[in-house]
Amino acid sequence: MDRRQFCRTSVAAGLASGFPFLAACERSAPVASNATSNIAAVSLDGTSIELEKAAIRELGDALKGPVLLSGDANYNSVRKVWNGMHDKHPALIARCASNEDVSQAVTFARERDLLVAVRGGGHSWPGKSVCEGGLMLDLSLMGNVDVDADAQRAFAGGGALLNALDTATLEHGLVTTAGVVSHTGVGGFTLGGGFGRLNRKYGLTIDNLCSATIVTADGEIKKISDEQDADLFWAIRGGGGNFGVVTQFEYQLHPFNRQLLSGGIVWPIEQAKEVLSFYSDWYATLSDELYVGPAIVTLPDGQGVVAFEVVYAGDPVVGEKEIAPLRKIGKPIDDSIKLQDYMVMQTQEDASLSHGIRSYAKNGMAKEITPGLVEAMIEAYRPDPRLAFFTHTAGGAVKRVDETATAFPHRNAETMLIVLGAWTNPEEDEEVIAASREYFAAMEPFAGGYYDNIQYEADKVSGNYGPAYDRLSKIKAQVDPGNLFRMNSNIKPAVG
Repeated sequence: MDRRQFCRTSVAAGLASGFPFLAACERSAPVASNATSNIAAVSLDGTSIELEKAAIRELGDALKGPVLLSGDANYNSVRKVWNGMHDKHPALIARCASNEDVSQAVTFARERDLLVAVRGGGHSWPGKSVCEGGLMLDLSLMGNVDVDADAQRAFAGGGALLNALDTATLEHGLVTTAGVVSHTGVGGFTLGGGFGRLNRKYGLTIDNLCSATIVTADGEIKKISDEQDADLFWAIRGGGGNFGVVTQFEYQLHPFNRQLLSGGIVWPIEQAKEVLSFYSDWYATLSDELYVGPAIVTLPDGQGVVAFEVVYAGDPVVGEKEIAPLRKIGKPIDDSIKLQDYMVMQTQEDASLSHGIRSYAKNGMAKEITPGLVEAMIEAYRPDPRLAFFTHTAGGAVKRVDETATAFPHRNAETMLIVLGAWTNPEEDEEVIAASREYFAAMEPFAGGYYDNIQYEADKVSGNYGPAYDRLSKIKAQVDPGNLFRMNSNIKPAVG
């Protein structure tokens, strides 16, 4: 496909990733093709290296998508990721437009021992979508989502956003589990497990993954599934981006009525004990159709509240009856639960977690909501609008998948505990990070392991995966023995 045709057929993906793509289409050649000198870069072990001018030009000529260097008009806009905490400058950015582009870029990095970051949606909370001095492999031009309604399948490019996945599938009366912030990328979200408001009914996103196309460290393009490269397919379902660059995901879809009973109930913080104690007894009785996620936040006016997010993915008449006991607890100050479009819920967090916000999060997985945990939730609360405590309810279909069926290590958790800080002033970084850690510390004794899509702890990765780690490490050694893909919760290749 020539460049002009590529630009025409990729308009939808380009608009999703921003106007820099349109500018790229107007150029006759990517800027890397005109490189006039060698450039400084960083290797996998952090040492300084130099990338040859001729090699940079060759890469620029080989890719259909543009290869950007510092100084290009689009470089700064493309290198920026969602979390404003992470302001890094890659030596070059390969904006890949095809599997072959990804293969070329991966080979370029491997041959030069060059640090690599893979950017799908750029939503990595700990900032692993971008690197300082390495290669940013940007998939945002590969953002299309196609739906085969008859087969009930969706095919999402590695750079697609969750909003695009939801939008494309809902048009056909179909859905799969997607996350709670719609400008998140499907890639990192899926590879880490994939929690969403429908996971109790349909399982995690990885439980709905039928196949994937992946480019491994040797540059090979593979289609993997339970029937093809089953070990590698097992590993990417929960093992993160350790095993290659996934350029396409095939998802199982489910018939779905997008008009569903959903919304929230809010109580003043003074009623937290009554409300959360009720929930700790009630949640175990809930049907798979009902998702209820408690949160404790401070409103901008300083008022502390307990808020329950509610989604009932079934007959709303039945849902009203199941939700009724919750509505009788305490004296709510707001009840917005009603029949409404699913996308209202799927986009309601987008503004509060908008691009450029500075954010830090701690999380842990809890096997049950005990009275002790409820006490810790309440005692840990501090009236600060920059801090919030959320939960993400699991159980249901998530828990019924065998612990060893995928690499995801937390099937037995009933809920995820999350403390996040969100602010805009860089001078507040240390203060809010420290407050977030202190807040979560009160609940940490009730958690076992963490969800690494949100949190990155290099010294705890093996323990977080438990008995699955040895198998993951052996698969890593087979497909990425040099640990090229290390900008993640890194699984080290097995030795010997």
